[in-house]
Amino acid sequence: MSDNRTIVFFDLETTGLGNINFNYVIIDTTVCHIIQLSAVSGERVFNVHTLPGHELTEGAKQVTDFTVSDGELWRKGTLVNTVPLADALTSFIDFLRSFRSPVLLAAHNAERFDAPVLRRVLRNLSFLQEFKQVVSGFLDTLPLSKNLFFLHSYSLKNLVSEFLQKTYDAHNAVEDATMLQELFNYWQPRTGDISKCTFQI
Repeated sequence: MSDNRTIVFFDLETTGLGNINFNYVIIDTTVCHIIQLSAVSGERVFNVHTLPGHELTEGAKQVTDFTVSDGELWRKGTLVNTVPLADALTSFIDFLRSFRSPVLLAAHNAERFDAPVLRRVLRNLSFLQEFKQVVSGFLDTLPLSKNLFFLHSYSLKNLVSEFLQKTYDAHNAVEDATMLQELFNYWQPRTGDISKCTFQI
């Protein structure tokens, strides 16, 4: 909890990579299509998949294990149920609206990737104003982790290993969001630290 805001941790999996890792090229957020949108807050979980409008990059396939074949979405050889993007966004806004507002959305690398992608698709489908009614801003846990700790890597996978001594199904958005919440609760950052890494929609 930050001030009177409910923090909801979220993650996107997309057709291009958005992870901060020096082995990856950061993909242009204006062309990434959402494949998976997930969020957690406390015990409450939101998770939905959508069929992207174009093929995944080779790098994204390797990292996320998602593929598209014959108009269907697959992950690790298992068919994944999908809904239209508009339905996914409507359900996500409904999920956020169910919390005591205003909601602060937290993601790892939010400012450079997750937030721009989400804003773009919300704007394109005319949902941005509705979204702004329930979300006060974004918290980026990547600079937060850099401000709090001196480490060799700030990837989510490394942070989970470093602080929680866990391995998990990385690049599954619901797992990433769940681990991010666990990390945040473990760190217990001060309000001032959170504010430094918060930005407006």
